Amino acid sequence: MKITKILVALAFLFSVSTANAGELSVSGSMEATYTSEVDKTTGNPLGMDRELKFSASTELDNGMTVSVMQDTGDSLTYGNSKITFGNVGGIMDIYVGSDGSELDAIDDITPNAYEEANAMSGTYADVGGLAGEMGIGFKTEVPVLGTIKGQYVPKADGTKNADNNASGTAGSDEKGTGAELVIITNLGDLPGVGGLLSGMTLTMGAADEEMSTVANTTDRTEATVALTGSIGNLKYGFQKDFVDAGQTAALTDAIFYKIDQIGFAYAVNDALSISYNRMEQSQHNPNAGSHFTQDTDAISVGYTVGGMTIGIQDASTDNANMVEDVKDDVRSISLSVAF
Repeated sequence: MKITKILVALAFLFSVSTANAGELSVSGSMEATYTSEVDKTTGNPLGMDRELKFSASTELDNGMTVSVMQDTGDSLTYGNSKITFGNVGGIMDIYVGSDGSELDAIDDITPNAYEEANAMSGTYADVGGLAGEMGIGFKTEVPVLGTIKGQYVPKADGTKNADNNASGTAGSDEKGTGAELVIITNLGDLPGVGGLLSGMTLTMGAADEEMSTVANTTDRTEATVALTGSIGNLKYGFQKDFVDAGQTAALTDAIFYKIDQIGFAYAVNDALSISYNRMEQSQHNPNAGSHFTQDTDAISVGYTVGGMTIGIQDASTDNANMVEDVKDDVRSISLSVAF
């Protein structure tokens, strides 16, 4: 396998290179929120989130770099971790570990002043089904085409093994492999038309995940394409997602989702911005013979002073959670501090 050969080559390179002293840093954030759910009993509206991230890096004598990352969850338990080998062969970075996924990182890149449209209102299907999986990935730059990133997951079972361990089988319906690819192109770099498209970025991504190894089932497939850019203080973005949830049981048809997203964010000044975001999802469920459309409109305000940000969002969803005529209106105020 090519990936195995790459890792063997990396091991050889490291064995014949010495490393300079590395640096360790700790960063994180804490956020306090007040949330009101208009159509539900809110209960205690106060909430809190906290995150810690440990990072370290060093440089080898052969020009390569090595960086490590470990983050934590709200309870300060270990979360994702990653080891990245930079400038491998002078052409790419290669990593091993778990830290979201390349597709999950671009699930909604339409600009906003505080949060995505569906951050608090509605429940949407989403690209990035391989988020949090243990995988091997890469990142490289290609002239004109731009940034190319990808990840391969040997077994998408959600297990984060300790060293010198492997996850076992989960029965006859165990999950299989997964792979994803993302391409980010600065349209201003395109020959001939680059001058007309300066400031615009085209982002494309796709993924395939084997949901079950049982015969007569299908893989989960995901695809997204986004066009983002800016005109003065105004940022804009348009994005389309497609999700085929895959067949996890024989003779059970897969559910399909199509998602459209738009976003406009205006910077009033260096500290204050306001945005409008809309997300619309169409669901086709052949097993239930149903076809619903869920849509969310959200207005956000963000105010940043140094490491402190105040965020406000008012979001309203129709046919929430793909249930006809159900509303989900949420208003939230957030105070977050990064360190």
